[in-house]
Amino acid sequence: ELEPYYTKAEWELGISGLAGSSPFDPPRSKPYPVPPLPVKSSGVLFERAARKLGWHPFPAPMAIISQPYRGRPGCTHCGFCELFGCEIGAKSSTLATVIPLAEATGHCEIRPNSYARQVELDSSGRARGVVYLDSDRREHLQRAKAVILSANGAETARLLLMSKSKLFPHGLANSSGLVGKYLMFTGFSMVSGLFEHPLNEYKSVQVTRILHDFYKSDPKRGFYGGGGLDARFDFYPISFALAGLPPDAPRWGSNLKATLKEYFNRTMSVCGHSTSLPVETNTITLDPDVKDAWGLPALRATYTFHPDDIQMIRFLKERSLEVLETAGARKKWTYDFEDPAAGPTAHLLGTCRMGADPKTSVVNTNHRAHDVPNLFICDGSSFVT
Repeated sequence: ELEPYYTKAEWELGISGLAGSSPFDPPRSKPYPVPPLPVKSSGVLFERAARKLGWHPFPAPMAIISQPYRGRPGCTHCGFCELFGCEIGAKSSTLATVIPLAEATGHCEIRPNSYARQVELDSSGRARGVVYLDSDRREHLQRAKAVILSANGAETARLLLMSKSKLFPHGLANSSGLVGKYLMFTGFSMVSGLFEHPLNEYKSVQVTRILHDFYKSDPKRGFYGGGGLDARFDFYPISFALAGLPPDAPRWGSNLKATLKEYFNRTMSVCGHSTSLPVETNTITLDPDVKDAWGLPALRATYTFHPDDIQMIRFLKERSLEVLETAGARKKWTYDFEDPAAGPTAHLLGTCRMGADPKTSVVNTNHRAHDVPNLFICDGSSFVT
């Protein structure tokens, strides 16, 4: 059911990759629109080691175009993909792709520096628009025939919970009581290795090779979950000095500078990205005391990894160490991301879960809210796993 929509998105946005290069690739009706990006040192070392271990690395599909596509230039390999915008538009973000197309139709207006605070209902229980504050903190009601929320697993749930009314005293579209519940983060592990020769990992995109050999859950492991591995170097000089060096590295003065000089261009990482189980007590709620800059209830995340999630994170960390050992790393070190508060997280999912039964879900299979016929939630919050 989903394949045509994924393919449509890949071709509209511009995704680089090599279809069929992984034995775990699902069936697809079309290849990727542009070829994969060039392999980096980390990708070469990762691929050689993984093949020695009997695994199946393949070129990473990326939302960064490797060559000109639909009027945008291909990647120039400047090395500032992560945490930064792309000044040439090679990153296939909505800013560079669908928003300009929408504006060109004359039927789309972007209102920057606006802060949505409530979805408002009419007397019949249909959404009549969105109340928002502009950059001068003036309040407006933008009327609409339909309202679409796309603020992902955290802010979509928060906006619904703030949109209370007589019809929905516990938050909009929340007759099930599940808005904000079953929050899922992505399990994450990272292992770094120091190599003899310069790797030049500061150049180009973050990832060029990944593998999915451990993507599916396997009962032989003794716990639930799956995930993928990739090779990368996720640091800029300042972040590497603050958080990337091994535990025994000096932290100050000339010794720190000497260590940075040796390590920065000779280090790569292998990262694991794994499932997290949907647990009802992992939530997005409104803080009863803390307010944001607009005087509205601040978002509060309550989260603990399930024991199976922790075991999956450790499993991928062990596989990452195997890769670096086989690749010939002179030294290896790990990072502790098993506490959700300690490490990075992204891809927040689950807080407006999809389902056929309005008693146990928030939206239906077309992302329409069960409770409000003209309210749609189109983001990661609908994922149930």
